[in-house]
Amino acid sequence: MEKDTIMIQNKTPRIAIIGGGPGGLTLARILQTRNIPATVFERENNPYERPQGGTLDLHPESGQLAVHMAGLDAQFKAIARYEDQEGRLLSKDGETLFSNDDQEEERPEVDRTALRTMLLESLAPGVVRWGHNLRSARQLDDGSYELLFENGLTETCDLVVGADGAWSRIRPLVSRTTPTYTGVTFIEFGLDDVDLQHPILARLVGHGSMFALADNKGLVAQRNGHAHIRVYAGMRIPEGWEATTGFDARNPQIARAWLLNQFADWGNNLLALIHECNNRFVVRQLYALPIGHRWDFRPGVTLLGDAAHLMSPFSGEGVNLAMLDAAKLAEAISEYSTLDEAVRAYEEPMFARSEIAARGANDGLAMAIAPDAPAGTLAFFREVMAAQTEQ
Repeated sequence: MEKDTIMIQNKTPRIAIIGGGPGGLTLARILQTRNIPATVFERENNPYERPQGGTLDLHPESGQLAVHMAGLDAQFKAIARYEDQEGRLLSKDGETLFSNDDQEEERPEVDRTALRTMLLESLAPGVVRWGHNLRSARQLDDGSYELLFENGLTETCDLVVGADGAWSRIRPLVSRTTPTYTGVTFIEFGLDDVDLQHPILARLVGHGSMFALADNKGLVAQRNGHAHIRVYAGMRIPEGWEATTGFDARNPQIARAWLLNQFADWGNNLLALIHECNNRFVVRQLYALPIGHRWDFRPGVTLLGDAAHLMSPFSGEGVNLAMLDAAKLAEAISEYSTLDEAVRAYEEPMFARSEIAARGANDGLAMAIAPDAPAGTLAFFREVMAAQTEQ
């Protein structure tokens, strides 16, 4: 039987999801609620192998919609932090330029780890296959796909979904495009037990996110669960800068001194974020796919989330788009007669909405880490506030 005539109604499709992040797990969960089996192949050996990152705000029309379609509304409300939706914009001197402390908004924060745990606990045993780092994928003569993993195991599927992030190994099956450096690097660090150990900084950041922007640089701090503040020091700097600047993330003393030098003329209240932080520094260069990235339809393969439309975090849409992608793909698979029809129905709307979000992310990054910052970001925040007031 040719691949494009496989009928979902008459044959259980073999669906492989590469990547166990929020997008891949959401897809598996919604398919499970519709009695369509799928297997998630995750390269990590267990759920606790590495930190999952900071806090996320889930939007009603995307991330929260996916949660609802997954049947996890109650579980989400138990981990969502509705009290941490505040936003602040500061100058480099530490002066507050804008503040929005409306805790009635419907974009609650949730820690990435808590979100992933919620999704994992909703899946049947065996759906996630840990320790499966994909080596290669190729199409067989019958139209199916053979997946070869680093552990030596091989799997065959009718549909392979690349939910494997920025450096997706499934993307090359449909697109030759690779992410490019945006020109901006974040250096991540944090403060623990802030309410007791760092009360002044806890008040500075508030219950939500704080942005201090100027001179092609920024200090972005966000309150996470368990009284933790995660900080990103962002700057425009050439790719490969670590080899020429003397920065060493493995040496906390050198890393801290280097950052303090970069922000030497900033306010002391902001520099305290660097002085008092813990000793874990992580370099995160920001990469993006081209705005409007798309590909020609190929039977048996598709992408979601960062694998499809990697963008900077300055749109606030990354995980929301990934989860909405998953929800829409699961919906299409359950409603269309063939896998090909489902993938076609999913991809075109996904291309359209991700292009809009990518353009916003590009504009947001250009405004935030800019020579005249925070002027553009302040104007944007005020426009958003005015629009909300008019509604």
